[in-house]
Amino acid sequence: MTVLPDDGLSLAAEFPDATHEQWQRLVAGVLRKSGKEVSDDAAEDALSTTLEDGLRARPLYSALDSAPDPGLPGFAPFTRGGRAEGNTLGGWDVRQRHTAADNGAVLADLENGVASLWLAVGAGGFPVSSLGPVLDGVYLGLAPVVLEAGREVEPAARELLRLYEERGVARDAARGNLGADPLGHEARTGDDGFDFAPVAALARLCAEEYPGLRALTVDALPYHEAGGSAAQELGSSLATGVAYLRELTGAGLSVEQAAAQLEFRYAATADQFLTIAKLRAARRLWARVAEVCGAPGGQVQHAVTSPVMMSRRDPWVNMLRATVATLAAGAGGAESVTVLPFDHALGLPDAFARRIARNTSTILVEESHLARVIDPAGGSWYVERLTDELAHAGWEFFQRIEQEGGQAAALRSGRVGEELAATWAARSAKLAKRREPVTGVSEFPHLAERTVAREPAPEPPSGGLPRVRRDEAYENLRARSDAHLAATGARPRIFLAALGPAAAHTARLTFASNLFQAGGIQPVTDGTFEDSGATEACLCSSDALYEEQAAEVTASLRSAGAAQVFLAGRPGQYPGVDAYVFAGCDAVAVLSATLDRMGVS
Repeated sequence: MTVLPDDGLSLAAEFPDATHEQWQRLVAGVLRKSGKEVSDDAAEDALSTTLEDGLRARPLYSALDSAPDPGLPGFAPFTRGGRAEGNTLGGWDVRQRHTAADNGAVLADLENGVASLWLAVGAGGFPVSSLGPVLDGVYLGLAPVVLEAGREVEPAARELLRLYEERGVARDAARGNLGADPLGHEARTGDDGFDFAPVAALARLCAEEYPGLRALTVDALPYHEAGGSAAQELGSSLATGVAYLRELTGAGLSVEQAAAQLEFRYAATADQFLTIAKLRAARRLWARVAEVCGAPGGQVQHAVTSPVMMSRRDPWVNMLRATVATLAAGAGGAESVTVLPFDHALGLPDAFARRIARNTSTILVEESHLARVIDPAGGSWYVERLTDELAHAGWEFFQRIEQEGGQAAALRSGRVGEELAATWAARSAKLAKRREPVTGVSEFPHLAERTVAREPAPEPPSGGLPRVRRDEAYENLRARSDAHLAATGARPRIFLAALGPAAAHTARLTFASNLFQAGGIQPVTDGTFEDSGATEACLCSSDALYEEQAAEVTASLRSAGAAQVFLAGRPGQYPGVDAYVFAGCDAVAVLSATLDRMGVS
């Protein structure tokens, strides 16, 4: 045994081991000071965070939080990665999406870090006939092409294959995905008349003649964009993948050939741990499906930064959201990552937005060295436990779909739509109460920001599951305020009456200012109510000063013409106060009613 010299840096050698029970007692002591009498496990539960799908994130994890053995990277159950080397050889595939027939943008992306192209063709994109011009100058033997063509998948695929032949690309050098996704198209549009026979023919052609091409995409984005949870996204993707295996093997492909034709697409959100766990759980679940079917169990994953999290107000913040989501996608083991430009929700992205999007991956791979570690989250007690819990929740949703008769039957019966809608309704309530804040929208909005204008993007397919956004309720309120500004030259206003010294009123003044600005209502803090141009007012101070001054100040505001008086704080018995605004109140309901009273339509 080597004896290290005494260098005075003995770390924790003199400290006794701390126990979980000691930590719980310390937590209970802190909570007791805030008025909560809890102990033992209840103290820990009080600090836990409720997630969707019935999951909870606890404040502390240890080696006692067991999870199944995740195995090794590149081996079943593939929790730790689909390839033994992970993304260490060259990072993940940086895949940029294009919906416009813009050859210059395509070439600029490829010349500056993008490795593969995701092209929307047909409805929601550019015409199939433009595929050749869009790919003019692209080395098709080097840059994989992934199509998204909806019902036009067969003509789009045939055109791409023709371009390969025309430009002398060897069949074994072609890379990418023809993008057939009949069930994803049905989820988007409600169109259940998609003939699978041409898809099966394309899959057979790829299996026999184009070893580097896949024919089908299992796209989970329609379920994520409809408001689904991580488990619902996982369950829907499994059910869709199983449906495609049945169709392809029924058309004569072997189960190995059929499984090799599938690529899975998932959303990556700014909840980095949930995204990491989702991608790891997806590989584990598909490995279980493949094991039952007798096929190889690896799952090829394409992660896309979430459109649901993208805001239209203060869109620059989307760069930060996309960075966290991309980090999570890479750490989760996705082979390909698409970073949606920060102005994605506003229309066609400009050159600057596309540059920032592709450089997001470049910085994480080349400068932060994220891809140098295989499964960087592996071994984390929290991530391993969350992966296991999420896998079970996703499997349960998958089983419910299968009991309904499969993904197609569950879509057509409305079962999937109903479950997604219920999840989104619960999340919408949290957004309305700002329990899930949206920076720049529901928190710290900037009413004087300059509008970011972009050319309109092609209308995406619709008619099936809805597309939701986290900012939509607040966006509707802000749009009402914008219309009022355009019509009258001023935004609706509210007077914030600060009582007492700054130390007493600053916290609640800041809170009230943020809340009303989230609805497009301009707070006025200077001067008097008569000079403010407002019709409503809000008192801001400490509870002690409310007891002394609230009644008198409210009466004064009433006599000055205030039609409504709010108080920033928990509801109490203050004469003349009409309503209360506080952390956890339904901000959307309060703001909507306020705009109604102010005549802002």
